[in-house]
Amino acid sequence: MTSSKQQSGAGAGLVDEAPPASGVATGSAADRFAEGSTIRRRGDRPPGRHGPGLGLGVVLLYLSVIVLIPLGAVVWHAFDSGLSGFWQSVTTPEASSTLKLTIGASVLVGLINMLMGTLIAWLLVRDRLPGRSVLDTLIDLPFALPTIVAGLALLTVYGPESPLHFSIAYTRTAVVVALLFVTLPFVVRTVQPVLLELDREMEEAATSLGASPRTVFFRIILPSIAPAMAAGTALAFARAMSEFGSTVLITGNLPFKTQVASVHIFNQIESDNVTGAAAVATILLLVSLVVLVALDALQRWAGRRD
Repeated sequence: MTSSKQQSGAGAGLVDEAPPASGVATGSAADRFAEGSTIRRRGDRPPGRHGPGLGLGVVLLYLSVIVLIPLGAVVWHAFDSGLSGFWQSVTTPEASSTLKLTIGASVLVGLINMLMGTLIAWLLVRDRLPGRSVLDTLIDLPFALPTIVAGLALLTVYGPESPLHFSIAYTRTAVVVALLFVTLPFVVRTVQPVLLELDREMEEAATSLGASPRTVFFRIILPSIAPAMAAGTALAFARAMSEFGSTVLITGNLPFKTQVASVHIFNQIESDNVTGAAAVATILLLVSLVVLVALDALQRWAGRRD
C-alpha cells in the first residue's frame, strides 16, 4: 500500500511538474518569437533620413533647371529698365492691343471648351455613339499634331481658297477658332474619367424617387464633375494664352487686329527688344499663375465641402 501510494504520489508529482515544464518551453518559444519579431521590425526600418531628402533635392533641382530658373530669368529681364520701363513696355499701343486680344480670346475659348468639352465627354461616356472609339481617338489629335500643321489645316479649310467657300482668315474669329482647335482635349480628358467613376446607383435612386433628368444632372452629376470642368477650363485658358503656331498662318498677324501676344513677343525679340518681349511674357505668366492659383483654391474648397 505504501509503495503504491508513493508511486501515486510520484505520478502526481510528475503530473504536477509537467505543466511548468511545458510552460517554460512555451515561454521560451514565445520569447524566441518576440525576439524574432523585434529583429524583423528592426530590419524593416523605413528609409533613412537621407532617402526622402535626396529625392526631394533631385526633384527641386530638376524643376529649377527646367522651369523655375528660365521663368525667373524672363521676369528678371522684364525689369532691366526698372518698374517704369516695364510699365512702358506693356502699355504701348501694340502690346496692350495684343494682350487684350489674347486674354479676351482665351477667356472665350475657355468658356466654350467648358461647355462643349463637357458635352463631348458626356457623349463618349453615357451615349452609345457609332464609331465612338474613332471619335475618342480624334479628341487627342491636337495633342499629337504640331501646332503649325494645325494652322495650315485651318488655313486650307477656312482660308481665302477654302473648298467650302467660307473664309475667316485674318479675322479675330480665326484667332478663336485656332485656339479652340489646340485646346479641345483639355476639358474632355479631365471630365471623362470623372464621369466614368460616378456612382450610377445614386442617380437611379434619385430617378426612382421621382427626380427629373434635369434635377438629377444639376443636383447630383454637375456638383461631382464641376471641379474637373474647372480644371480643364483653366488648362485650356493657360494653353490658349501661350499659343503661337496655330495662329501664325490663319490670322495673318495683323497689328492692332489679329496679332496675339506670343507673336508680338517673337517680333520684339527679332527687333532686339528683349526687355519688351520679357515684359509682355511676364504679364502672360502672371495671368496664368493667378488662374491656376484660383483653380487650386476652388478645388480645395470643393474638397472641404465633400
